[in-house]
Amino acid sequence: MFDEIFARITPDRLLRDPRATGEGVAVAVIDSGVERAVLEDKFRAAGTPIHPIDGALFRADSAAPLPYTGHQSSPHGTTVADVILTVAPRVKLYSADVFGPAGTCEVETVIHALRHAIEVWKVKVINLSLGVPEHKLQQLPRRQALLRAIEEAYFRDVLVFAAAHNEHPLTRSYPAVFTTPLVSVDKGVFDDPLGFAYRLRDHVEFQAHGKGYLGPFAREPATSWATPHLSGIAARILSLKPDLKPFEMKTLLYWLTRGRTG
Repeated sequence: MFDEIFARITPDRLLRDPRATGEGVAVAVIDSGVERAVLEDKFRAAGTPIHPIDGALFRADSAAPLPYTGHQSSPHGTTVADVILTVAPRVKLYSADVFGPAGTCEVETVIHALRHAIEVWKVKVINLSLGVPEHKLQQLPRRQALLRAIEEAYFRDVLVFAAAHNEHPLTRSYPAVFTTPLVSVDKGVFDDPLGFAYRLRDHVEFQAHGKGYLGPFAREPATSWATPHLSGIAARILSLKPDLKPFEMKTLLYWLTRGRTG
């Protein structure tokens, strides 16, 4: 019965629907900030103007986030945001800069940004093209606090996409290994940027296209670029069916890969 139902749901039919633009879907990029003018100029020149990008700067020593000035702390976050907008150009994008001028990030800062994205920005998708190495979570309370924040997103119907370590499965990083309440993503190379595959290995389930389009390191295959590809694909789907729950989206992504080759 399920095969018959899902045979009607094909990648071409769903992902290439002209309405699947990401319109009406708010996405948070928790990363190193986004250079707003660069992206506005790029997509305006391409004839696909984007919604205004908003955001905030988060610091471990600050209870309230600082205002977003439209700038990045480093190019990484802009490349991530560009991938999402390339796949789903009509999303409403929020930049959560968790690195700042110091160029470092603590677990507590990521947790703060996660909760702000859920409670204040009311996003439907959160992209985490970053990872916390296992040694930084040796203290059980820190690990549990990060897991609780991811679980809060799940129970608020917010999809979290997290990048596996680039050396996966030799090296594990968090929160990608919290597989159940989020979507974990490894890198692959696909002919189509909308291509992806289900390849379960060591707590990571999906592979997506691992190359970007903007920035000095975009052409180097990386999980940082694969993750926003899948985030953008989910945003495309949500623009057609905005009430999908995280477990429904994960199931749908799995079924869309059946019979596909990477």
